[in-house]
Amino acid sequence: MISTAGTHKYQWVIKPQHEGGGSLAHALKISSVLGQVLMNREITSADQANRFLRPKLTDLIRPDQTPGVKDAVDRIKDALDQGQKITVYGDYDVDGITGVSILMSLLKLVGGQVDYYIPHRLDEGYGLNAEAIESLAAGGTQLLITVDCGISGVDTARRAAELGMDVIITDHHQPGPELPEAVAIVHPLLDSDYPNPHAAGAMVAFKLAWAVADALSSGARLSDELRTFMMDATGLAAVGTVADVVDLRGENRILTHFGLKGLANSGLLGIQALIDVAGLEGQGVDSYDVGFKIGPMLNAAGRMGHARLAVELLTCRSQMRARQIAEYLKDQNTQRQQCGRKIFKEACQMVAARGFNHPDRRSIVLAGESWHRGVLGIVASRLVDKYYRPTIVVNLLDDDSGLVQGSARSIPGFALLDGIRHCSEYLVTFGGHAMAAGLTLKSSQVEAFTEAFEAYAAENLVQEDISAKLEIDAMVPLSVFTLDSLKQLALLGPFGQGNPHPVFATEGVHLIAPPRTVGAKGDHLQLTISDHTGAVRCIGFGMGKLAKKLQEVETFNIAYEAQINHYNGNSSPQLCLTDIQFPESPKTSSRSSIVEVGTPLKSSQEAPTLLK
Repeated sequence: MISTAGTHKYQWVIKPQHEGGGSLAHALKISSVLGQVLMNREITSADQANRFLRPKLTDLIRPDQTPGVKDAVDRIKDALDQGQKITVYGDYDVDGITGVSILMSLLKLVGGQVDYYIPHRLDEGYGLNAEAIESLAAGGTQLLITVDCGISGVDTARRAAELGMDVIITDHHQPGPELPEAVAIVHPLLDSDYPNPHAAGAMVAFKLAWAVADALSSGARLSDELRTFMMDATGLAAVGTVADVVDLRGENRILTHFGLKGLANSGLLGIQALIDVAGLEGQGVDSYDVGFKIGPMLNAAGRMGHARLAVELLTCRSQMRARQIAEYLKDQNTQRQQCGRKIFKEACQMVAARGFNHPDRRSIVLAGESWHRGVLGIVASRLVDKYYRPTIVVNLLDDDSGLVQGSARSIPGFALLDGIRHCSEYLVTFGGHAMAAGLTLKSSQVEAFTEAFEAYAAENLVQEDISAKLEIDAMVPLSVFTLDSLKQLALLGPFGQGNPHPVFATEGVHLIAPPRTVGAKGDHLQLTISDHTGAVRCIGFGMGKLAKKLQEVETFNIAYEAQINHYNGNSSPQLCLTDIQFPESPKTSSRSSIVEVGTPLKSSQEAPTLLK
């Protein structure tokens, strides 16, 4: 069978049929297909499953357990008591924006003299910078609190101390060999026993805000005002957590579950304005909406202009102003999308021209002279999706210093930051983690860096590593997807990194009506299929080109996410296609394979019986 739905050919990796799935399903009174998915996520007992499917807000890790939080709270209380000026300094992405909004709002609520600072993405770049530190010191800042940055700012933190400022660092990025000079460092990785090493920057800021609120409360419970704010703050922290693509299991899942549920009724005017302009009013907000609608609008502020505007929106107390900013960010996001599409097209042409799409190639490094630096990371992500190689995209339009900036994205199994560090002799600055990074280098070093990075990738990646894999939770018959079973599967959400939306596959399906192409350009595909156990409608985004091919074959295999389609007051099962496999043509030797992991299903005919 050959897979032709995606840009690259997928290798289907099918999870094994778990013997305990049926017992788990029986104990919880859930469908067998949900039992299988839980087992795939290494949730093997009824107690584990109940905690996963029915998270409790009371299971959040208490803030006083967060490494460094006690020293930070003590210094903040001193600043509040003495009326010192506090500045919250955050990153310009959604994680930083939401974290800054949480801490600044909480400190204002308790009477603090507080302001915030977000560096300009293009003019200043990521993290603490000396010029900003000096400006803030001159403006009277006595306590500087970082959000989602600072752990690598050894020199700038030292400069802050020289200027008489105390620094509290809250961050979640990988610490280096030397920690910065600070009165407190609030960081989940500073204690190897901390239960949530994957906390986002907004989560760390949320924990510090919670700890401050606790410390300033006279009784065991927060005051009504503080309690109301902290509940709204879970929504902000959830947005930052989802947008930063951290692992959505454990505590991150609990916070995101409740935070997203509360967004629709949030008391924050900026959140309500974003929901409204995104067309989500009255629908509820899930992780998809944050990742593809709300998050990109907030990110557009920093990518196309200045992220200060996004913080103003999230802390705004004027409904009219909130609506005005939200509409503006929506327009900025549209411009960002148009800019990204243009650069992506140019980048693909460059890949082909330079032979970077050759099967022996292990990495992609591209540089363009007119590429907007604010969308480089997005373009790099799209190139990874298309070519499945670690990718770095650089803007060659340097400043007077001769320096250029780039953004990098990786594939699973390739530690991106390690690769960049290996080539650091060609770089001026760099930072990030295993899957995403940023770097600065001289324009004259781009080609040398490209060769060095490819050499490192060639040593650390084999052909199997750069073959895109599609993990499939189970081979199932279409009849398993009833409205009831789909409602049960929805309990697995919120979906994201570490807890992906389950993907299923069905073999030997056939059309029961001609397919239709839909969308303004006919890019998408609608079809109705059957496998002799049931029939269901499908939507295949970006698969419109396959309409003719589908009518030329008797049967084909599909991989998909199963969902409920709500239309005109009616609800029905729908499959959102991820991949399609067709019978292999005699003229092609390329082959998309199905790999069964662990104890395989005995046959495609037996799979439906096992999961009924």
